[in-house]
Amino acid sequence: MNPAFDARQFRDAVGWFTTGVTIITTRSIEGAPVGITANSFGSVSLDPPLVQFSLDRRALSLTAFRSFGHFAVSILAEDQQGLSARFAKPGGDKWRDVDFETWGSGCPVLRGVLAALDCRTEAIHEGGDHLIFIGRVLRLEARRRGRPLLFSRGIYHTLGERLGIADVPIVPLRAGGEEAVFCGLEPWFAA
Repeated sequence: MNPAFDARQFRDAVGWFTTGVTIITTRSIEGAPVGITANSFGSVSLDPPLVQFSLDRRALSLTAFRSFGHFAVSILAEDQQGLSARFAKPGGDKWRDVDFETWGSGCPVLRGVLAALDCRTEAIHEGGDHLIFIGRVLRLEARRRGRPLLFSRGIYHTLGERLGIADVPIVPLRAGGEEAVFCGLEPWFAA
């Protein structure tokens, strides 16, 4: 049965849901660091501690995420929109001058982020044109204080002085690549 709406209408509707922004990392088969920008991250369970993210089946990094068996999540602060944009693009030298460390899994964990989680992949589920990765959190750290970088309706946002009241757009995002896990929506005010 075909729904009574098209893909654009669906994207516009779900684009109203505001999310945080993360960098999800792993290692390639050769051991090179791999990373993507994702707003599809969320918690699944407290006991055991499980999280999830989804990844487009066409993403260049899909093989690495499927084969390495671990991933790390770095939750970005409002001043890290440049880092988000860098990892949203496919290819290129994403890792030049990026400060990171590795924990038990061997995945890169970015320094200077709000929080970080090191995860073992527990399951990978079918999800239409995406795969849904479920990870068990092995280690986590709150790295610094600050406000999160937010994403809604195709642009970055920050929290104002009063949560959710003075939401101010920062920079339109035009990821334009399959590595980005953003919805890819145009801002509501765009022509």
